Amino acid sequence: MRYARTNTLLLRTPEGIVFSLPLAGPVSRFLAWGIDVGCIITASSVVEQILGLFGNAGFARATYIIAYFLISIGYGITLEWFWRGQTVGKRVLKLRVMDEHALRLEFGQVVVRNLLRFVDLLPGLYLVGGTACVLSRRFQRLGDLAANTIVVRNQEVPQPNLEQLLGGKFNSLLEYRHLAARLRQRTSPQAAAVALEALLRRDELEPQARLQLFAGLADHFRSLVEFPLEAIEQLSDEQYVRNVVEILYRRTDGSA
Repeated sequence: MRYARTNTLLLRTPEGIVFSLPLAGPVSRFLAWGIDVGCIITASSVVEQILGLFGNAGFARATYIIAYFLISIGYGITLEWFWRGQTVGKRVLKLRVMDEHALRLEFGQVVVRNLLRFVDLLPGLYLVGGTACVLSRRFQRLGDLAANTIVVRNQEVPQPNLEQLLGGKFNSLLEYRHLAARLRQRTSPQAAAVALEALLRRDELEPQARLQLFAGLADHFRSLVEFPLEAIEQLSDEQYVRNVVEILYRRTDGSA
């Protein structure tokens, strides 16, 4: 792993695949946090109005404090887990939380980084977390350092013309829908983009480099999900990657 001067983190997998991740800076992260705070306040206000209908001011106030705490904690944990590292603010600013080694984000990491948010907020306006973010080479606040996570800019990859790219060839992996769904869940956007780019530019590569590239990509995707032997035994590495790209980029209705 090494750092570029352009706020980009370069990660190399054991298979030799290099991912270039543009890191999110303190300003964009602070703006995303501001949007999330607005969402939390809005949800809490709705709860407060509902509690106000019961008439007991003391009970309503105590319940509201508990509800606000649960919403503050649960908001980040729930959205970052189910939206694969994003909250409303991060979606708007096109940011995403990732494991710092580009591995799959684990639930425990999501919990740790959100629980430590209260420390990062001290003594107010994210002073502790903001200072740590500015001083860290990877723009990590304390919660990120403890959870081994980073926040990157989410790069949108345009949808390819799969019919033209794949030529309508039979995809044996699509016969196993539950495994295909698991592959989509476990594959990072960066890995999907690398595989797509490799297919688009395969004719520009030297034969040996082409074989090595697709061998590394195929090994990476096989490590994520294991398909039955009968589905993959006749596939070359390049064909396997082509089938994976179709799974990752084709919509569930089968259109490109």
